Amino acid sequence: MHIPTHIMSGWCLSNLIPKLGPRERLMCMIATTIPDLDGLSILGGREAFLNWHHVACHNLPFGMIVCAILALLAGRSVWVFILYLLFFHLHLLLDVFGSGPRWGIYYFWPFSRWAFDNTHLSWDFYSWQNISIAGALLVWTILIARFKQRTPLEALMPDLDRQLVALVYRPKTV
Repeated sequence: MHIPTHIMSGWCLSNLIPKLGPRERLMCMIATTIPDLDGLSILGGREAFLNWHHVACHNLPFGMIVCAILALLAGRSVWVFILYLLFFHLHLLLDVFGSGPRWGIYYFWPFSRWAFDNTHLSWDFYSWQNISIAGALLVWTILIARFKQRTPLEALMPDLDRQLVALVYRPKTV
């Protein structure tokens, strides 16, 4: 699945949890996107990418470490760690379906080279399904900006966040 789709999935779903503030919503977006850090293996060439993408960072040990760090950075309790771990797994779930056939998930790597085979579950990377999901999440993101008056940039760039909200938010006139 495409990286912007992962980012929006984390943002949109985190907005369903009223207890979360801007920092926690940012951490949810990071947890939902960080497995694709292993995509940087492309810098080592196509062969490195094919060997390491969906391996190095798409696994439970990496998820546990990253989500523990995110929970510490958020300064919250164990429930936030569990929440971030769920968001991390959302990424894996989306990749099972949306990354294309033969992009398995090496869930227990580096302890095992067993891979969850998604060949019969997934659709092509550039498919109408991925485009539809991305489009729906984009609409949902705009609706959050309109009704909750915040964007995915709220914690990183508050001034730009307010400007973007102003584009879609029109208060009711009496």
